[in-house]
Amino acid sequence: SGPVQSPMQFPSGYGSYPPNYSAPSGHYSQVPSKAAASHLDNQYRASYYPTYYSAPAQNIMTPSVSTSVLNTQESQQLYNKTAPHTVGSAEGPIQGAISSASYLHTSAQQSYSAFGNHYSTSVSSSVASQGFPLNSDHYTMPVVSSAVYPNVSYPAAAGCVYGQAFTSQSIPAVGQFKETNTFSSQSTSVPHSLQQHVPVGYNSTVSTISSPQDNLSRNLTGSVAKVNNQINTGGIDSSQPVHSVSQSVPFTKPGAGTSASSAVISSVRTPAPSLSSQPRISPSVTQSPESALQEGMQYGGYVNNQASSAPAPLSSSSDDEEEDEEDEEAAIDSSSTTSSASPVLNNYDALEGGGYPETRSVTSSPVPAPSVPQTSKASKPFGYGYPALQPGYQNAAPPTPVQPSNPGHHPGFQHYPQQYPGVNQLSSSLGGLSLQHSQQPESLRPVNLTQDRNILPVSSVPAPVPNLNSDLRKLNCSPDSFRCTLTNIPQTQALLNKAKLPLGLLLHPFRDLTQLPVITSSTIVRCRSCRTYINPFVSFIDQRRWKCNLCYRVNDVPEEFMYNPLTRSYGEPHKRPEVQNSTVEFIASSDYMLRPPQPAVYLFVLDVSHNAVEAGYLTIVCQSLLENLDKLPGDSRTRIGFITFDSTVQFYNLQEGLSQPQMLIVSDIDDIFLPIPDSLLVNLHESKELIKDLLNALPNMFTNTRETHSALGPALQAAFKLMSPTGGRISVFQTQLPSLGAGLLHSREDPNQRSSTKVVQHLGPATDFYKKLALDCSGQQTAVDLFLLSSQYSDLASLACMSKYSAGCIYYYPSFHRSHNPAQAEKLQKDLKRYLTRKIGFEAVMRIRCTKGLSIHTFHGNFFVRSTDLLSLANVNPDAGFAVQMSIEESLTDTSLVCFQTALLYTSSKGERRIRVHTLCLPVVSSLADVYAGADVQAVVCLLANMAVDRSVSSSLSDARDALVNAVVDSLAAYMSTASNLQQSMLIAPNSLKLFPLYILALLKQKAFRTGMSTRLDDRVYAMCQMKSQPLVHLMKMIHPNLYRIDKLIDESTIHVNDRVVPQPPLQKLSAEKLTREGAFLMDCGSIFYIWIGKNCDNNFIKDVLGYPNYASVPQKMTQLPEVDALSSERTRSFISWLRDSRPLSPVLQVIKDENPAKTDFFQHLIEDRTEAAFSYYEFLLNIQQQICK
Repeated sequence: SGPVQSPMQFPSGYGSYPPNYSAPSGHYSQVPSKAAASHLDNQYRASYYPTYYSAPAQNIMTPSVSTSVLNTQESQQLYNKTAPHTVGSAEGPIQGAISSASYLHTSAQQSYSAFGNHYSTSVSSSVASQGFPLNSDHYTMPVVSSAVYPNVSYPAAAGCVYGQAFTSQSIPAVGQFKETNTFSSQSTSVPHSLQQHVPVGYNSTVSTISSPQDNLSRNLTGSVAKVNNQINTGGIDSSQPVHSVSQSVPFTKPGAGTSASSAVISSVRTPAPSLSSQPRISPSVTQSPESALQEGMQYGGYVNNQASSAPAPLSSSSDDEEEDEEDEEAAIDSSSTTSSASPVLNNYDALEGGGYPETRSVTSSPVPAPSVPQTSKASKPFGYGYPALQPGYQNAAPPTPVQPSNPGHHPGFQHYPQQYPGVNQLSSSLGGLSLQHSQQPESLRPVNLTQDRNILPVSSVPAPVPNLNSDLRKLNCSPDSFRCTLTNIPQTQALLNKAKLPLGLLLHPFRDLTQLPVITSSTIVRCRSCRTYINPFVSFIDQRRWKCNLCYRVNDVPEEFMYNPLTRSYGEPHKRPEVQNSTVEFIASSDYMLRPPQPAVYLFVLDVSHNAVEAGYLTIVCQSLLENLDKLPGDSRTRIGFITFDSTVQFYNLQEGLSQPQMLIVSDIDDIFLPIPDSLLVNLHESKELIKDLLNALPNMFTNTRETHSALGPALQAAFKLMSPTGGRISVFQTQLPSLGAGLLHSREDPNQRSSTKVVQHLGPATDFYKKLALDCSGQQTAVDLFLLSSQYSDLASLACMSKYSAGCIYYYPSFHRSHNPAQAEKLQKDLKRYLTRKIGFEAVMRIRCTKGLSIHTFHGNFFVRSTDLLSLANVNPDAGFAVQMSIEESLTDTSLVCFQTALLYTSSKGERRIRVHTLCLPVVSSLADVYAGADVQAVVCLLANMAVDRSVSSSLSDARDALVNAVVDSLAAYMSTASNLQQSMLIAPNSLKLFPLYILALLKQKAFRTGMSTRLDDRVYAMCQMKSQPLVHLMKMIHPNLYRIDKLIDESTIHVNDRVVPQPPLQKLSAEKLTREGAFLMDCGSIFYIWIGKNCDNNFIKDVLGYPNYASVPQKMTQLPEVDALSSERTRSFISWLRDSRPLSPVLQVIKDENPAKTDFFQHLIEDRTEAAFSYYEFLLNIQQQICK
């Protein structure tokens, strides 16, 4: 029999704790000490600056390119001007639980009445996390690793509007760079018992160096709710030995094992909230008295958000813990003084930085601006009052902004007085919509939607370019990383309400980049008040002072920042790379590590029930792992483990020195335990041969199994216990409904209701088990990724919670079968290659800051909200997207520009602590016409999709659909109401919003929101999950596919990409009227490509491209194009490869003929055509017009 488990005891019921429970490892209570100051003389040696930028491998794209956190007042009211209200509280709030659909601040008031309140359970959040790195009070100059890419240059793309304005450099490496790491602390004690079980590769001794994370929740106002440091985790008590024994047999599976004492798994169910909703026209929906006060959808209601992103400088805080949080990082900050003696405190939330209370600063007050009389705030908007002076920095009175003589001098806003080109009037009939200046921009050209039917552009819709000075425009963040729904920010909340458009951000913060400036300086310059990282949009008042572009505080320039290692010059801080690039990555210093950053740890949890074996997925998974084992991101400390399960849970001992892997079976799933905790996660390099032996054997080990049950819950509990000491990534493969043990589920789908036009039920989870487990995992820096390969209903609405709330990913393969569905098998294989090899960030946190006056109140995506504005990401991957909603709390009349900054702190797979920072700058406008001119229709639609998903779960699908329609009705009605002399028969939209109705119709016909068509519940839920976690560029293809004609690609214009000739056919309307029997068409739906072949298609095309002599000989299930030596074949494959390269997961290809069953799916994507249950595009426009005219 196997060895008795080491003296460790875990809670008998999930979510319960032993009486003497204390937080697990990763929480540190020691007060960090400061590193000894180094001499500046030693830091200016030339050998320290071989190459200022490094481009480590993890920042380079691989060949295949690439949770909303809710405080469980969860997704709030998308559209409701009234104050939010709490409904349906849980029977016992989950400590640390915050749901993952969207987060509403308690004081937020929204004004979009078509959407109502969402999740209700009030909870407190507390999870251990790595924090943002500390900055030293002594300075060392920027250095990079000469071992990696010593001669990397970063040329800006020619003609690229968003090109990085940095200098190309290629200097031989002279010195050697010591790789640096940073870790964070937590204000919780470390149990002695935990320190006895620290896995290999970990230093169990807790360092006394400070953690920088405690500030993170306070960067906006410095005022945050307290964090209860209670972590949902299995407690470890060495005083109570475990009495259960497991069986140990090499590759044989006994029928039963010695059962451990049973335990009841507790599961608290949160009742569904009863939510008021107010669709614009929905007599069947009862309106609450509050929501009835306003009709229609009004965005951006005034929000009194305590977590305002850009605070006024703090004087003091009534909450000692809040002061502690912000002081920890401020004490070691290097941004505005060369010495600091503030006490270093230990609350983890300061890691990335909260506000800095001036009354507690040891340093002197901020250097005041020159005392020169100013005319008025309006006449001297922010950024213009203090233009940077030429080298010499004479301390004179602020002169009138002038263009510097030095063309390379870009110190900040003051060089670029904004002149926003606009229009005096749209036309004679649109006199009420006049812009500030002369001519009418194209974005405001009126479009009659009912007459101008061909509004789709011939190529992809580009992101609108902000109306900024050309120099600022070049410095601005790429819209692929950071995008706002309005590129012209309204000056007031009243103006935003009048426009009836949502204000929010779409983020893709960790995306793969081909060029990324990596800065290794130990001096990370940040604002002392709001903790903003220095960026291209700050103002340099003189040589020694800079003005924050978010809170307007004047900060000192550290001495080290005066030196530019790129040019080896002194006295030009405005030329530093941090001030020349809107996207940068800092490497944190090793002086501020509490322990080595966590290693890359991967645990695979595999379903081996009869259903799973029959589907044949194990062969694909094991083969993919064998092929990519050496490509898993990590270093010499990388660890890996495997768990399989059916009606029991099987563990695998892969400890180095064994002749073959050992299987250990635990059959008592009601009291799951780890048989040999120290040997289940092994070093990848030391045990590689045993791992390969296991992967080769696994597909055949369960061939004859008769076990039909699935104990997924107990397997996840075991995985959580195994990963808790280190954190990492759990990859779960599940093929059916969990049927045994904790977390068991029952079928809730009625197949007869799949086509219902009425209520769609069961969009939310049936149990909170998976949510609670995910929150516990998040607390231990562990993310759970779910691969669901099912041929029948598996209750994805419940299972998805394990990934939503732990910052994981969800992959769904309906009707999966290795042989019967080769397309899905191929997709799994390609997805796994990307999944296993893409870069990954561990123990991450993210915060978004914005200019004073703006407020962020709601988050969308897969993550956990640690405090009012700090997002916890146990894992972060380059394929994850996020969204936030915003409001305008204070008038922006005193500024002409606003900025947004997101900071993502993470541990790289190589053990480096890094901070990736993106900064976006946008103009402020005072006229309604300017607001419409700057609308980004794709960003608006993607944000609405996130909001509608929340509404569907919290209220009903019909309410969400009504709200989407009302979004179009209200915005176009608001636009038309300002115009004069419009006929009732006209439906007019500004050119910037001409695609708005089309995209909303496409959204209504998408699987997530469609009604009247047969839609499996799991399919619908998966589509909703995708909308909450996809970046904008991929989400738009999912909402509105691209259709191309491909049988005449030889005649199309081309582009050259990596020595390939890529044709560029024009986009076609998604309508059957564009299909011809003589043609062939490619539809790009994001995750799948359809090639539709007309019956009379040219036989030469069929022969050259498809490899068959004629139409009749083309098989039904064709999923690949052959390589034929013909120009048309080469062009077609080149075009499809080019499309595939633009996305992380490789789409499946399906060739469609009229007789093919998949034809139905293809035609359902022709969203401009009428279906039995939905309008055509023209009918939808008439319906919109009818509602506006009511």
